[in-house]
Amino acid sequence: MEPILQVRDLSVAFENGGKSRRVLYNVHYEAYPGEIVGIVGESGCGKSISLLTALQLQPAQGKVLSGEVLFHGQNLLTYARNGKEMQKIRGNQISMIFQNPMNSLNPVLTVGQQIGEALRCHKQLSQQQARQEAINLLRRVLIEQPEEKVDRYPHEFSGGMCQRIMIAMAIVSNADLLIADEPTTALDLTVQAVVLNEIKKLRDAGMSIMLITHDLGIVAQMADYVYVMNDGKIVESGNVFDIFDHPQHEYTKTLL
Repeated sequence: MEPILQVRDLSVAFENGGKSRRVLYNVHYEAYPGEIVGIVGESGCGKSISLLTALQLQPAQGKVLSGEVLFHGQNLLTYARNGKEMQKIRGNQISMIFQNPMNSLNPVLTVGQQIGEALRCHKQLSQQQARQEAINLLRRVLIEQPEEKVDRYPHEFSGGMCQRIMIAMAIVSNADLLIADEPTTALDLTVQAVVLNEIKKLRDAGMSIMLITHDLGIVAQMADYVYVMNDGKIVESGNVFDIFDHPQHEYTKTLL
């Protein structure tokens, strides 16, 4: 079986004021269909920026020094950042749950409009059908009174509820790959369990999941394969049992 995503020798630097600071050093990882891959490490180690770079969503000062990102064998880094090829892939073939939901939702559109836009784009539903499906999705992620909440704006929700709305938007399309960047941040344990169960259902249906988190408990519960990052490098990788039962790198032992 061929991997759906391969990141090979990816190096990235941030440039500011004529100075360059390297943030990724020859990063490599891959994901296969129907697999949950965990990328773990402390904040600032490069977990998120590696996958944002894969989607060409890194900050403007981010510069790729070397490497390639193969999705279905095509190098995404050869596509124009905002070109038609990348626009077709983002959201359609690759979905992403962003780490900061409050900044990821449009403040001037209701949550129903935002979910509905994705539904109409990916499933060609009518406006009324999209609204009803948006209500169903909000109910799936435990938003109470979804018939009412669907017409509210993001500022009327807590951070945790916005996170659930982002998850609802991410599972709209039948994407091949879901990137989940700290998907359970600000969620209580009950809702966290529901969200993780929804992600498992997507995996069982054949979707690949890249799970970015510092929560080793979630990794132990969810992941099939794990990559450990520290200071912009992959320092250890292995199946979830090897990583937890027989860690080799000192940094992995410290995390555990």
